[in-house]
Amino acid sequence: MKKKVVLAGGTGFIGKYFEGKSKELGYEVKIISRQEHHISWSDKAGIVEALENSEMVINLAGKSVNCRYNAKNMEEILRSRIYTTSALGEAILECENPPKLWINSSTATIYRHAEDRPMTEESGEIGSGFSVNVAKEWESAFFSFQLPNTRQVALRIAIVLGRDGGVVTPYKNLVRLGLGGIQGSGNQMFSWIHIEDLYEIILFLKGREQLSGVFNCSSPQPVTNREFMQQFRKAMKVKIGLPSPRWVLEIGALIIRTDTELVLKSRWVVPERLLKEGYKFKYDNIYKALQQIVNG
Repeated sequence: MKKKVVLAGGTGFIGKYFEGKSKELGYEVKIISRQEHHISWSDKAGIVEALENSEMVINLAGKSVNCRYNAKNMEEILRSRIYTTSALGEAILECENPPKLWINSSTATIYRHAEDRPMTEESGEIGSGFSVNVAKEWESAFFSFQLPNTRQVALRIAIVLGRDGGVVTPYKNLVRLGLGGIQGSGNQMFSWIHIEDLYEIILFLKGREQLSGVFNCSSPQPVTNREFMQQFRKAMKVKIGLPSPRWVLEIGALIIRTDTELVLKSRWVVPERLLKEGYKFKYDNIYKALQQIVNG
């Protein structure tokens, strides 16, 4: 029987990358999503069948946070994460031979705005506000399931950088237009991870059956927004980058229907558990990552 992996919400930038890499490794990939040609979230029997005899399920599902934080969007951001996580947990409980590993997305935004010190899994301080509450409820829903035959890992993922989408595209456009200067004060920390490392971390955790719980998924070398934009300009060979004060960002966010928290919150997150367990990052510094992403 061909080894099998299940991707829940596997249609976005990260999901498509994971699908391709999994197929390269010889996996049969089953995708649960709202798209017609995939297993539907309303098809409980289909979800159970997909999970049966699978090696792992990776849940990436949830409405994008790249939107205005109005009441309707906030409700859907939370509901989509709790619903999909609960649906997977209930389906795993019905499996005769459930997946050995369930990896659920979480977010590095769970920690407070931090310009004073890095946040680790052990010593990080949980923040407050809408995004933090979403993260807390998401993890609570995930760990509420008691699954004796399925190991559970929540990944607190930082900003994911890769060649084919995600945040890199809008940043490229800003730099190209000469607007790639600091955003806000420029002192806010930017925690990031290269998409190749994110997938390799999943394989790393899959191979270490003693590991479970929460892991920070971020490069060991976060940078300030100032340094991030400087390295982006360097990679694209653009010398000038005009700064964007907070008031400009507020207007811009209104126009493109997003929220300034995505840029202005200081996320200072380090992957203490992964480093202690011996994971070696391929892209541990921002210069190396951006050179690969921008210039191949």
